[in-house]
Amino acid sequence: MVPHVMRGAAALSLVAILSGCNTSGSGTGSGSFFGSSSTPAAQAAVAPAGAVVQGICPQVGLRDGTAFYRTYAKPGSKDPQDVVYQASLADTTRGCTRSETSLTIKVQAQGRMVAGPQGRPGTISTPIRVAVMEGDKVIYSELTPFSVTLASVDQPAQFLFSKDVTVPGDISATAMVYVGFDEGPAKPTGKKPRK
Repeated sequence: MVPHVMRGAAALSLVAILSGCNTSGSGTGSGSFFGSSSTPAAQAAVAPAGAVVQGICPQVGLRDGTAFYRTYAKPGSKDPQDVVYQASLADTTRGCTRSETSLTIKVQAQGRMVAGPQGRPGTISTPIRVAVMEGDKVIYSELTPFSVTLASVDQPAQFLFSKDVTVPGDISATAMVYVGFDEGPAKPTGKKPRK
């Protein structure tokens, strides 16, 4: 009977060890999605005593109609066969740094450029605007010529647009950052008048 008791005790010890391994949370992403580990030391490492949220970091997004940009071989054309290239923006992100009087937002957008039927390799300048809005009020707006190199018409080019934007530090929680393509004001057409 003693050997049966010892085997039972050994089996219970093994079950306890295995269950401890399953609850330690040592895999990828542990403590970030479902919460931190249950040990006090791990909780202290994740959220130190006295930690506070410091200020606001406005969300960033794309406005409708600004995620794509095409150029055409013929002025005024909208024919798909005349497309030289098409650029697009997809994922966006931001990070914020606060000083006593201002907030600096690092705005980033991931993009892709492909050649159209009239495309050719080279460096292309795209107009990307970053704007910070509080409701209908424009806090910041700037158009940046951003160059993308297309090495081959057969291979799309991936790019990362990044811009630091500084706004007043008292910006509200409702503020929003927009990034997207913008051709800017219409250029005048026709010849310049003679003097």
